[in-house]
Amino acid sequence: MTFDDQDDANPRTLSRGACFLYVAPCVYDDILKVGFARDPLLRLHQLHRRFYEFFDLDAAFLIQTDTVREARALETAMHRVLAIHNAPAPLTIREPAGGATEWYRGAYGILRGRAHALADEGYVHHPSLRPWLRERLLRQSTELYSWAETAYAALSLADADMPAHEASLRQAMRDTLDAYAAFDIDLAPVLPEDVLRWYRAGR
Repeated sequence: MTFDDQDDANPRTLSRGACFLYVAPCVYDDILKVGFARDPLLRLHQLHRRFYEFFDLDAAFLIQTDTVREARALETAMHRVLAIHNAPAPLTIREPAGGATEWYRGAYGILRGRAHALADEGYVHHPSLRPWLRERLLRQSTELYSWAETAYAALSLADADMPAHEASLRQAMRDTLDAYAAFDIDLAPVLPEDVLRWYRAGR
């Protein structure tokens, strides 16, 4: 159950149901990503495997809409306003995720002001993404035990002749478990003991 394993509804094919416009600033640079997603957790992980270190999740925020169409319309309006702030995507962003566009420099204040205006219009505004993501991780933590057990067994059986595969699996496990640790979620109740020992030894 890495974040890539989650089944996020494709916003291009489904128009109903809650959707989110997200604004995600980087930690070490005055650059941010604007987009929309049904599942911001999955989307951020698609952009960067260690999104909880790459993005400033306290400054990041969400605007919740009732439909994908509504979120897309808000995103389009913001892109028009921010055209002069357009910037190249950071080099560490995953290109296959389609995250090479909609990056802006020096636009956070504008977007924060727009978010407050949308909240006054009646939209649900999550002023910090961190609490929303933590709650999202807690909701799926019940699935973590079986995933970690299966992944650890696969790691134990990894073919010595395929070191790249073993390293990739090990990294995926650490990235996923580090996400929970980054949000101060206790892993002891939701991991098999042998996996917890392996994880703590690696840290």
